[in-house]
Amino acid sequence: MSLINYITQIQFDFGAVKLIKSECERIGIRRPLIVTDQGVKAAGIVDTVLDALAQAGPVPVYDRTPPNPNEAAVRDAAALYKQSECDGIIAIGGGSSIDLAKGVAVCATHEGPLQSFAVIEGGAARITSATAPLIAIPTTAGTGSEVGRGAILILDDGRKVGVISPYVVPRSAICDPELTMKLPPALTAATGMDAIAHCIETFLAPAFNPPADGIALDGLWRAWRHIERATHRPDDRVARMNMMSASMQGALAFQKGLGCVHSLSHSLGGINPKLHHGTLNAIFLPAVIDFNSAAQSVKDEGKLGRLALAMQLESGDQVSPAIRDMSRKLGMPSGLAGLGVTHDMFERIIGGALTDHSHKTNPREATPDDYREMLERSM
Repeated sequence: MSLINYITQIQFDFGAVKLIKSECERIGIRRPLIVTDQGVKAAGIVDTVLDALAQAGPVPVYDRTPPNPNEAAVRDAAALYKQSECDGIIAIGGGSSIDLAKGVAVCATHEGPLQSFAVIEGGAARITSATAPLIAIPTTAGTGSEVGRGAILILDDGRKVGVISPYVVPRSAICDPELTMKLPPALTAATGMDAIAHCIETFLAPAFNPPADGIALDGLWRAWRHIERATHRPDDRVARMNMMSASMQGALAFQKGLGCVHSLSHSLGGINPKLHHGTLNAIFLPAVIDFNSAAQSVKDEGKLGRLALAMQLESGDQVSPAIRDMSRKLGMPSGLAGLGVTHDMFERIIGGALTDHSHKTNPREATPDDYREMLERSM
């Protein structure tokens, strides 16, 4: 049975952040907690939101989101939510802040530790409609978490897990490309390649969902044409708008599932939380595409050829080389070795990948040896 469900209200335009007050009123949030990080706060974006919110009293702000959000940060922010008697959350930032906010929305309104809500622990059934309402305002164009039904969080035991439920989908996504205009080139490139990886991998996932396939291919079409301009010409408004749309579209299609790119990057990101998720996705993507090219669903539906068409390539066998070439043009690391990954880490990475929720939705089942080969080819 295929589940095809698009449920998030999205406000998309330059200046859309000004709608935050009316969106809070529509949803019924009167005492919001803002979840963000120190970089976004220092950039003045939190002040912009507060000005548009025009609350009569002070609004509590949790600004200690780590680059890879973890269980300790969820506990701290959830404690602030309860202490401040909040009734909703506004997440401002990249995927880290939005995912952390999703974890807070669950843990501040349910009994039990974060681990009990992880999908690999059977936690999806424990998440209910009591989840705090959330408004997401992305400041990067990468994860698309503002329209996603899951959060990726690191548990106290070091595992990087998914907390996935329809109840964690933000009630509103305010996508304002203006907020991404000051992103530095390196972060623009890494988050942009993250969006490209999402569009490609969810398109290759075998679940039957033609609307998601169409959304993913159009997102790839936009990202592939605009990522260089957004990276090298940061003030290009057209490029920024299309990259934000591509990010959103990749996440709208997430409901099909992802695959080995994400099972590997989730695992390695849990081992070394300092590694950027989008950078890892860009490195793993070519090897995983080559592995998946033998999958029956990929061959029967001509999926590599359809990716090539969206990327303006002549054939499907050019997709992997084109991705490697794009990473080089963007100045991104060419392999895992440049990030300090060593062969003695392989077994831990493989062990985590095999238990990750994205492992199960890859178009071709990967064995430990398959993962070892993908890691070797990504070094």
